[in-house]
Amino acid sequence: MSDLLVDPNPRTLGDGLTVGPLGFGLWRFTQTDTAIAHQVLETAVDLGMNLIDGADVYGLDWGGTGFGSVEERLGAVLASSPGLRERIVLATKGGIVPGVPYDSSATALRAACEASLRRLGVDCIDLYQVHRPDLFTHPSEVAATLTDLHRQGKIRAVGTSNHTPAQHEALASALAETGLRVATTQVEWSAQQLGPMRDGTFDLAMRTGTTTLTWSPLAGGRLADGAEPSTNQPLLDVLDDLAGRYDTSRSAVALAFALAPPCRPVVLVGTQTPARLHEAVESLRVPLTRTDAYRIIEASEGVPLP
Repeated sequence: MSDLLVDPNPRTLGDGLTVGPLGFGLWRFTQTDTAIAHQVLETAVDLGMNLIDGADVYGLDWGGTGFGSVEERLGAVLASSPGLRERIVLATKGGIVPGVPYDSSATALRAACEASLRRLGVDCIDLYQVHRPDLFTHPSEVAATLTDLHRQGKIRAVGTSNHTPAQHEALASALAETGLRVATTQVEWSAQQLGPMRDGTFDLAMRTGTTTLTWSPLAGGRLADGAEPSTNQPLLDVLDDLAGRYDTSRSAVALAFALAPPCRPVVLVGTQTPARLHEAVESLRVPLTRTDAYRIIEASEGVPLP
C-alpha cells in the first residue's frame, strides 16, 4: 500500500453523483458581470471541480448585493450556457434566515428550497443541505420536509452543514425512517482547523459512508499569504519546507493536507481567480506522506504527539 495520502480520484455523493476531489465554493462568487462569472465557473469545471457549492444566504456579505444574489448570479451563468448545467453537480443550502437566525421548520425550509430553485433557474437541486442546525425544530420535521422535496423531484440528495456529529446523526436517524439518507456533511477543516479530525466528524463519515465536504481549506487565505498576525508561524514554516521539498506552493501543500484524511473529503476551493484555481489543482499531485501530515498536525497544535 502506498504511503502517499492524497487520493486524486473522484468521490461519490449519495446515489450516483460523481464529483472531483476539489469542489468550487460560491461564497465569494459576487461578480456582477455575468461574463466574468461564467469564465471563473467554467475554469473551475474544466479543472475537474464539478461540485458547485452555494447557499441562499451567499451574497449577503463579501461584497454581494444581498440575500440570494449569488444564486441569482449562478442562475444567470447557467442560463447563458445551457450545456453547463449538465456538467456540474449543483449544491446549495437553506435554513439561515437573517434576524432569526436559523429556521428549518417545514414551512421555512420548503420555502427556502423553492426560492433557491427559482433563483437558480433549475427544476432540481442535486444536493440540498441544511446550512446550520435549527435548535428549535425537531429532526423528524426536517426529515419529513426533505423527504417530501425529494419525492417531488426538487432535490436529489440531502446533506448537513456545520452540524455536530450528534446533530448529524439525529437527522440521519429521522431520515432513515423515510428511506432517505444523508449523503454529505460539510464542516470547516484545514491545517489550522483540525476539529473534524478530533471531534468524531471524520470517524462518523467513514462509519456511515457519508461524504465529507470541507470549507475554508486555506483558513480564509491565511495559509496562503500568512498576512494576519494571528497566523501560526510554525505551521507556515512547515508548509513552506514541504513546498520547497516538493517544488510547489504553500497553498498546494495546505490543500493536499486537507485532502489527506482517509474519509476522502471533497475540499471546496473558494478563490475567484482562474490562476489560483489552476494552482489549487497542483495539490492533487503533491506526494504528501504520513510523516509530512503528522508534522503539519504537530505544528498546528503546537505540541508533540504522544
